[in-house]
Amino acid sequence: MRLFGTDGVRGRANEFVTPELAFDLARAAGMSSDGPVVIGRDTRRSGSMLASALHSGFNTVGVDTVDLGVIPVGAVSCLSREIGAQLGVMVSASHNPAEDNGVKFFDRDGAKLSDDSEFAIEQRVQSGSPWPCLSGLEVGVQSVMDDAVEQYVKQILSGFEYDLSGIEFAVDCANGAAIHAAPLALRSLGAVVEVFAAEPDGANINDGCGATNPSYLAKRSNGRVGLCFDGDADRLIAIDEDGASVNGDVLMAVFARYLKERNQLQNDLVVTTVMSNLGFSKAMERIGVKVLRTPVGDRYVLEEMRRAKAVLGGEQSGHILLSDRSAGDGIRTALQLAAVITSTGRELRELRKGMKEFPQVLENVSVARKEALVDSERVWIEVADAERRLADDGRVLVRASGTEPLIRVMVEASTVSLASEVASHLSGIVAEELG
Repeated sequence: MRLFGTDGVRGRANEFVTPELAFDLARAAGMSSDGPVVIGRDTRRSGSMLASALHSGFNTVGVDTVDLGVIPVGAVSCLSREIGAQLGVMVSASHNPAEDNGVKFFDRDGAKLSDDSEFAIEQRVQSGSPWPCLSGLEVGVQSVMDDAVEQYVKQILSGFEYDLSGIEFAVDCANGAAIHAAPLALRSLGAVVEVFAAEPDGANINDGCGATNPSYLAKRSNGRVGLCFDGDADRLIAIDEDGASVNGDVLMAVFARYLKERNQLQNDLVVTTVMSNLGFSKAMERIGVKVLRTPVGDRYVLEEMRRAKAVLGGEQSGHILLSDRSAGDGIRTALQLAAVITSTGRELRELRKGMKEFPQVLENVSVARKEALVDSERVWIEVADAERRLADDGRVLVRASGTEPLIRVMVEASTVSLASEVASHLSGIVAEELG
């Protein structure tokens, strides 16, 4: 059974993601590392339990660990680089509910581990190979970075050119990892910040709030720009002054135009995934920017950005990767948005007009064997027929989920009714053939 999905190891805490599994993952990862390793977590009830197991696992194979406490995943990536750690680890299930948890690994450059590196860890865990038997002074030690949030904020604000004095933001921390860092970063620049969903109790992370529920903040933003983070704060969904949601595609379109106008969009290209809205591609075409698409997952966006030397990439869900080509960081994305608004003097509701989104319908179909999609001739014939029908004013994407027994059917079209009609038809075919 595969342990790693598209975004680390993730599942029900203490059922699939157990302390024993975390301990073994750490031992396996530590076998090829001489440390130190930095470990952060979000606010889930199970977070400290799993973080303790990770610390112990690394220590048993002689690797020192540094506890960062509750901190955004972008801080784990950032501090991994800054203190010269060999690995960074985040305990979080991102936007999933509180009952779930997960483990994400980052390399010394702050990027998520490659598929090959994750597979090597997985193989060590599942092979049952003997572990080193260290004792006494050979075991690793744990330390605590008490000022981890402050050090992270200091790093991401270094070189930030704009004064945000007097600008008002409404910030939704999703009762998660952004609760300290996001308000600190914005207030350090002079912004006026009202914070929502910043009282975690271990069970309310992402619960009716955050990047997966932007309507919560939209009802409370009152004409201010809203910033919605998810549980580990790697995503950002914004709210404009009219209370409308601004997803990752729209944010990337805003950033791409801004950077191109200043000759800062290297190679005039942006990297996104196959889920990105057709409206994004058309908006980029109008301003002479090439779009490169990857499979779903910000790790694949990152790999393509590095290969193509791009300085902007991301996902519709709000994962945005910027010039350091490391990892998604919702707080850095929020700062980039603040810089665009401040330097242009334009409101977000005006900036977003550069992209018109096509209506998009996504249906998830439960199936017995998602792997059978590849060879399902009838499904692909129907997909081809739908693509011919939609022509240049629509798009169809049918793919297997990376983490669940589902086939995802996504359709974009000129109208919601047409997209819904085509998606419903294709979902029925998938269910008949694979369900």
